[in-house]
Amino acid sequence: MIKIENLSKSFTLHNQGSAVISVMEGASLSVASGECVGLIGASGAGKSTLMRMIWGNYLANAGKLMVAGTDIVTASPRDIIQLRRETLGYVSQFLRVVPRVPTLDVVAEPLLRLGQDPEAAREKARTLLTKLNIPQTLWALSPTTFSGGEQQRVNIARGFIHPFPALLLDEPTASLDATNRAVVLELILTAKAKGAAIIGIFHDEGARDSVCDRVVDVTGFTPAKAS
Repeated sequence: MIKIENLSKSFTLHNQGSAVISVMEGASLSVASGECVGLIGASGAGKSTLMRMIWGNYLANAGKLMVAGTDIVTASPRDIIQLRRETLGYVSQFLRVVPRVPTLDVVAEPLLRLGQDPEAAREKARTLLTKLNIPQTLWALSPTTFSGGEQQRVNIARGFIHPFPALLLDEPTASLDATNRAVVLELILTAKAKGAAIIGIFHDEGARDSVCDRVVDVTGFTPAKAS
């Protein structure tokens, strides 16, 4: 489902004499349907950079990055948007939504974009919000005013409402209490059982051990390591 071959990335610092910083070289890994791979490595090793390249926010300099047959490196913006809508989900650490949109519609949005019946989409959103212990009194409010933990749970509900064949998870259990952490781990295991290919960053070692089939140390993809 996800196949990465010889991926490289550098950044040009235009405000510092156009200095070029190489951050990743020769990154290669694959993730099968129903498999969860955890990215590990010291801070700054490139875990988030790799995730952002898969998501299409960072453009790789070289290599292939295949998600469900689409090469993110060469895909058009239109193709990447379509891939995100139907195939590739992403749960980031931070909730970024349009202000003043009710939480219920924020969570239902991935289904609404696919043209699903609005009431059916909102019913699925209600089920997830209940499962993740977001009080019903908050559903009509914008999540931009919520606490960090509540925002994270809204983000998780939004990311899991559609059965994406591929999922990117960036610290999905950070800032969560034990009860909600257990709910999120259950959601991840259920997605795996349904065939999702998952790549995640988990600083919570217990969570990583619970859901990951294997880990990949991205330090092996840094230029310093390669040299």
